[in-house]
Amino acid sequence: MAIQLHDVTGNTKNLPRRMERKFFIAPARVGLAYGLLHHACCTAPEYEYEQINSVYFDTADLEQHVRSLSGDFRKDKVRIRWYGDNTHLSDKQMAFLELKSRRGFDSYKQRLQLMVPAENLSLHRLVDGIVSRSLLYDTLAGFSYAPEGPLQPIIKISYQRYRFVDVFSGQRVTLDFNIRSTCIAGMIGNGEAELRLPGAVIEVKGSSLDLPLALHKLKMLDLDWSRFSKYSSCLEAHMELPGATGRLSPSGKIIQI
Repeated sequence: MAIQLHDVTGNTKNLPRRMERKFFIAPARVGLAYGLLHHACCTAPEYEYEQINSVYFDTADLEQHVRSLSGDFRKDKVRIRWYGDNTHLSDKQMAFLELKSRRGFDSYKQRLQLMVPAENLSLHRLVDGIVSRSLLYDTLAGFSYAPEGPLQPIIKISYQRYRFVDVFSGQRVTLDFNIRSTCIAGMIGNGEAELRLPGAVIEVKGSSLDLPLALHKLKMLDLDWSRFSKYSSCLEAHMELPGATGRLSPSGKIIQI
């Protein structure tokens, strides 16, 4: 099934449609969540476990972050993503320039595979944007997307991911944990090198909003369907003053660390 998207220039594009549900897991229940998923689902046949790293781009006034927080019908995120812990990089590293878009419950992702100099992924070099601005904007134009203002790298987010597949529905299920972030944009944050969000996130991705029967056991975890965004949650944490109540908690929750 495909959806037709109208971008800010009025262009349209048909893309495969998928639906995502996200569930935040409190720190004390992450181990139980992993056990339930491992029991109810099959491990993914490829890339069962890996580290994911992303640099998110936004405008100077954080337009994409504001849209995410406000729950707008139309939301887009621009990021460059690569995999692994960066400890054994060769001269070149595979990366993906991605546009992730949501229109209500519908979600889709477009990506371009790139080979970039490994040194561009070093933390002190991320402020340069990893790729040239011309490549960034030309690729986004190829995705039929025009940002509302100049984009710049804002934050790096890394986490570990376990991948599962529901046997009966084929829906993909992931468990993301050990979520860490470092601000790249100098005008944001309190100068901290890295923040870690406690807890984890389960994401269910497929063609329906119905939760697979095999995952009904997740109700044991007392989960709420959430609009949890790693980008916005990490950014909000950096923007809060150290020691603020609920600084490292998802919006609307206070969790015990």
